[in-house]
Amino acid sequence: MSKVKYRFNTKSLTYEKVKVTFKDRLWRFMSYLAIGLVFATGTVLLAYKFIDSPKEKMLKREIEALQLQYNLLHKKMDQTQLVLNDLQDRDDNIYRVIFESEPIPNSIRQAGFGGSDRYSVFDNYDNAELLKTTTERLDKITKQLYIQSKSFDEVVKLAKNKEQLISSIPAIMPINNKDLRRQPGGFGWRTHPIYKTPEFHPGMDFAAEQGTPIYATGDGVVETADANAQGYGNHVVINHGFGYQTLYGHMSKMAVRVGKKIKRGELVGYVGSTGLSTAPHIHYEVIKNGEKVNPINFYFNDLTPQQYQVMLEMSSKSSQSFD
Repeated sequence: MSKVKYRFNTKSLTYEKVKVTFKDRLWRFMSYLAIGLVFATGTVLLAYKFIDSPKEKMLKREIEALQLQYNLLHKKMDQTQLVLNDLQDRDDNIYRVIFESEPIPNSIRQAGFGGSDRYSVFDNYDNAELLKTTTERLDKITKQLYIQSKSFDEVVKLAKNKEQLISSIPAIMPINNKDLRRQPGGFGWRTHPIYKTPEFHPGMDFAAEQGTPIYATGDGVVETADANAQGYGNHVVINHGFGYQTLYGHMSKMAVRVGKKIKRGELVGYVGSTGLSTAPHIHYEVIKNGEKVNPINFYFNDLTPQQYQVMLEMSSKSSQSFD
């Protein structure tokens, strides 16, 4: 049985029965329902924000595992790059120096991959930049490792040919001058003896008596034996391999022919004054990879350090040559 409610009427000073209409009941019900919905919604939102569902917990664990793997991957890439940098440094500054091979240019070692859309496959992912930078870094390390592997293949080949390399590098003077009696004409700018103008002298001149023997300064093959050239006169060019060539000019007579295999110290010809020359002498050049270099750096089998210093001073004082 429902309770009956009364209210006091101040005018009539009597209690009157309170009549509850359907509208009042409906309004009260809707109020309670609204309050309940607000409370329930708030509770659900709080639970959604602060309490993870089993699926969310699983996803979070997967994300944490992926983040850990990503950090480990970058740490390993850092370590790999450090080791690779050390190998590259040793390759360029030790191994290739020993075998007199040109270092690999940094532009080749650090070259990237062509094509601006190479990594466009990641554009539709939320973490596109992360995927792009990581993949690009892996690609660069892979390419550097490949280049270094090829470089070591070349170094191994050079090591196997070291004995031949040592025999082939020009290492003695082209005439007998161990006592340094013959004044050398130096490499570099000097006054031309005939034209009396400043010109670059790409070799060294050794004055000697007509007919003095001229010797090959390293093992190789005779590439040129020319008796018709105007400037060098009778001259011989020997190809030593490994990028080295030597030229012997102004000879009175040549003792070799094109194609002859020759050993260091073997006779090439005899001192003369053929071609553009003012007196009997041997004009000697060393060519490395197509560039004429100072021959004074290639007498290490003939000279002690003290003798080398004396010859260096003698050649630097000479401002004129014989050709």
